[in-house]
Amino acid sequence: MRLITLEGLRQEALKAKTDLWSAAQGLDRDVKLYLHWSAGHYGQFFDDYHINIDSDGSVYMSSGTLATVKAHTYKRNSGSVGISLACAYNATTSNLGSEPPTALQIEAMAQVIAVLCRALDLTIDLCRVMTHAEAANNLDGLNPGYADNGYPDGRYGPGYSCE
Repeated sequence: MRLITLEGLRQEALKAKTDLWSAAQGLDRDVKLYLHWSAGHYGQFFDDYHINIDSDGSVYMSSGTLATVKAHTYKRNSGSVGISLACAYNATTSNLGSEPPTALQIEAMAQVIAVLCRALDLTIDLCRVMTHAEAANNLDGLNPGYADNGYPDGRYGPGYSCE
């Protein structure tokens, strides 16, 4: 895990851009960013995400390249970047736990999204930037009917629609 500046992150995105786009286009889609909270403690980082953001807003990168395939979002890891806030210990879908996201984390995540979208030529919309819960509910229609996840309609997240 290494501390990285927003400029450093921009440089890493530019270096990984060709590989990320190649992987995504092999799946007939654009590069995607998936947003998470780790359900861990502040300062506790996980290698499942490319980027971990601590309670003070500091940004950490977990691999040598953003093109590395990480295990952050079910059936959506190739050609994507996983970004997580290090927080939400003991969280549920209705309570963010004893270590909720801080204002500094939320601001840093917004900045990380902006930097990555600009460097990777992504529009900030539901087709390219989404939370894990939105992906779990397949709100972009990318994976209709995950037959092997045990849910007949293919959704596994909280709530079921954008309506």
